[in-house]
Amino acid sequence: MDAKKFVPAVQVRMAHNGISKKANEFGMLPMQERAYNMRGEQYLLIKSPPASGKSRALMFIALDKLYNQGIKKAIICVPERSIGGSFANQPLSKYGFFTDWVVEPRWNLCNASGSETSTSKVKAVGEFLESEDRILICTHATFRFAFDNEGVAAFDNCMIAIDEFHHVSADSENNRLGAQLRELIARDSAHLVAMTGSYFRGDSVPVLSPEDEEKFASVTYTYYEQLNGYEYLKELDLGYYFYTNGYLDAIMDVLNPDEKTIVHIPNVNSRESTKRGKNTEVEDILTALGTWLGVDEKTGFQLVKRPDGRILKIADLVDDDPLKRNLVVSSLKNPEQTNNRDYVDIIIALGMAKEGFDWIWCEHALTVGYRSSLTEVVQIIGRATRDAPGKSKARFTNLIAQPDAADEQVHEAVNDTIKAIALSLLMEQVLAPRFNFTAKQKGPIEGFDYGEDGYSTDKPNVGFNESSGQFHIELNGLIEPKSPEAKRIVAEDLNELIADFVADKTAIGQGLFNNDIIPEELTIGRMGKIVKDRYPNEDPEDQEAIRQAAIAAFNLVQQSKKHIAEQTGAANDLPANTAFVDGVRKYVLDVRNLDIDLIDHINPFEEAYAILSKTMNEKTLKTVSEIVAAKKINLTYDDARALAERALKFKEERGRLPSITAQDPWEKRMAEGVAWLARNKAKS
Repeated sequence: MDAKKFVPAVQVRMAHNGISKKANEFGMLPMQERAYNMRGEQYLLIKSPPASGKSRALMFIALDKLYNQGIKKAIICVPERSIGGSFANQPLSKYGFFTDWVVEPRWNLCNASGSETSTSKVKAVGEFLESEDRILICTHATFRFAFDNEGVAAFDNCMIAIDEFHHVSADSENNRLGAQLRELIARDSAHLVAMTGSYFRGDSVPVLSPEDEEKFASVTYTYYEQLNGYEYLKELDLGYYFYTNGYLDAIMDVLNPDEKTIVHIPNVNSRESTKRGKNTEVEDILTALGTWLGVDEKTGFQLVKRPDGRILKIADLVDDDPLKRNLVVSSLKNPEQTNNRDYVDIIIALGMAKEGFDWIWCEHALTVGYRSSLTEVVQIIGRATRDAPGKSKARFTNLIAQPDAADEQVHEAVNDTIKAIALSLLMEQVLAPRFNFTAKQKGPIEGFDYGEDGYSTDKPNVGFNESSGQFHIELNGLIEPKSPEAKRIVAEDLNELIADFVADKTAIGQGLFNNDIIPEELTIGRMGKIVKDRYPNEDPEDQEAIRQAAIAAFNLVQQSKKHIAEQTGAANDLPANTAFVDGVRKYVLDVRNLDIDLIDHINPFEEAYAILSKTMNEKTLKTVSEIVAAKKINLTYDDARALAERALKFKEERGRLPSITAQDPWEKRMAEGVAWLARNKAKS
């Protein structure tokens, strides 16, 4: 593995202070305690990273509802059977809680034989509802069919918990579970607890409608809090590596046999697939690693001898022969080997080993080809972010085919390139501390450190709360949200808006490769449209407040990264775990009179291009730029109307309309929007 060929797009150093792994007197970790404090809520949404203890948090909440809140049943729904193991019996009283978590074997349907939608399992849910027992574990699929059988009223006075909540969708035509949840909410007689390790609600269709989401109380525990609270893991790198020809010729450039690694090979129908068969691709990876010696009869692991004589134990989860796969899966789930670092070295998978898959020793998540869902990739990254003794570094690599102008699929390759960049930008935001923005001179917030000189009344202020991982930043010209929902969105949903923004291929493509782009077309135009589409019920001023907060959070992360690079002389070099916090503080204080207009005038993608230029050759960059440039943004009615609305604000502030001959590109663009509307009105 050539380390020089891996250029991290995101590099994070952690404080590793151990806080997130310290339990209270009831045996609860900080995230679990935060969730338990909200246990009285009828509708609860828990957003927390992998390995933060969501499963046990749910146990605490469910037991309190069963014993102290009058709830008669608790039904835990997981997306696949393997995740049901996370809810096995736990002696919680041993650690200080008032009772234990005990599931009668017959009611853990994830352990029962047969398909998830078999008649026996679906019928078992109805039998459970009639029984005296109180806890049931099943898959999403089993619950969906049981719900159709039993009807919504059967779940009155029950707690329904949906694990991996991002599987749900507000699209009732294509997502039955989403429709059933809306029935439960409308009836208002059940308690719902939703949990997800993803920080945004799907890639296109939201999980809940805005009206339903308003009913949920949220518990958010950030990646920043989780990772900085670890004992051992100190560094996380996320990056992409572009290859030419087939991926099997390039995989050893990034696959280090000395690292515990999960390799996700591409889907057989994807562009990256060799089309020679998934099992053949696994065999080729084994051959690249060394000499195949056979299969371990006890575990089913492939045995490969490295040139240095070391024997690698490799779990093949791609081969779907039932006998072979069941042996490998059961070996990986062996509880006696959980703490054995040398038990397995590499896992090769296709559709498995993603969400809910717990291998604490994983140091490298290597994914070949872009996955269509940002949510899926965030889950894959989560496989490498567990804390484990001796594990000081972890990384994620996306191995992607480099666009080739001569390839008839070059447009698809360019799309994958843009998606990979979008992912790195999103993860950078997810890993950053949370931002609290206020107008200038609103006063200090308790618990925030404002630097050596403290809070000042004559300059911008930047405060940081280490325990909660949050910034307080003052911005001139900032509009603050008024409605309770707008305040909630600004406090909790900025990453979801940024996910929509970086997933907007027009925005990121133009921002990266169109040298003539006006930054405000992105920061005001595209982000403004995203906010209006996602939150149509908010009034225009609150929509603008939400937009400002989202673009400020995104651009401050990017600019602080740039500032760190300028100060240290090396892009993405984070010399200490405080570098990011110091970078944000220094950037804000170095820019005199930092205001929202200045932030709107920054191209959010300029720093991403700087990284891309290090990983892609000049010829390919030129190819991608030409393809994107051919798709320049054309004004639509909605675009022109939004520009005209901005022109009216401009007139209120300046006493005149924007000029079509203005030197300022954004003023000229607003004037073009007004002219476009006038022309089309005349034609009609």
